[in-house]
Amino acid sequence: MLIVGIAGGTGSGKTTVTRKVIDLLGNDNMILIPQDAYYKDNRHLPLEERQKINFDHPGSIEFSLLNKHIDDLSQGLTVQMPQYSYINCTRSDEYILVEPARVIIIEGILVLANAELRGKMHIKAYVDADPDDRLARVIYRDIEERGRNIDTVLKRYYDTVKPSHLQFIEPTKRYADIIIPRGGENDVAIEMLVSAIEKYLNS
Repeated sequence: MLIVGIAGGTGSGKTTVTRKVIDLLGNDNMILIPQDAYYKDNRHLPLEERQKINFDHPGSIEFSLLNKHIDDLSQGLTVQMPQYSYINCTRSDEYILVEPARVIIIEGILVLANAELRGKMHIKAYVDADPDDRLARVIYRDIEERGRNIDTVLKRYYDTVKPSHLQFIEPTKRYADIIIPRGGENDVAIEMLVSAIEKYLNS
């Protein structure tokens, strides 16, 4: 089993890169484990408090469960992956059953920040993008997909997203085997990542 980590800042294009990799390789041998599914369940907090959570801080993620699920999948076991809602800032009561595959892609802003998780990865990629481009994507995504207004998005960006990126996310670039500038637009770098995975699949 090959474990691939794809990290990068919020709005860097990680999801686009991941989708392109899966599209090029096909779904048959691959499963995607999004870090976002493992945000801690905060249903014990009022909604107003949940909306203030810093989702760009390593402490917001239940890495112990994520690591356990990767270990279980590596041992050929099926896992119950949580589902997380950014609207309610809570986990759903329903789970997604994930079965083992030859390739696991773990994607998320902080997947290279956890030493235990990072140690399980055979290939580590970091998706890089200009801060202005990332901010533009964050604004569009949070308004269109998460029902937030422009003032809320910008306040959150400057209060938590940008500082956390500089403190926790950007430094993990040094662990990457492959850096993908310009996100999903960089077909050459994506092809390099695909080639590395194909080499494993064909071995």
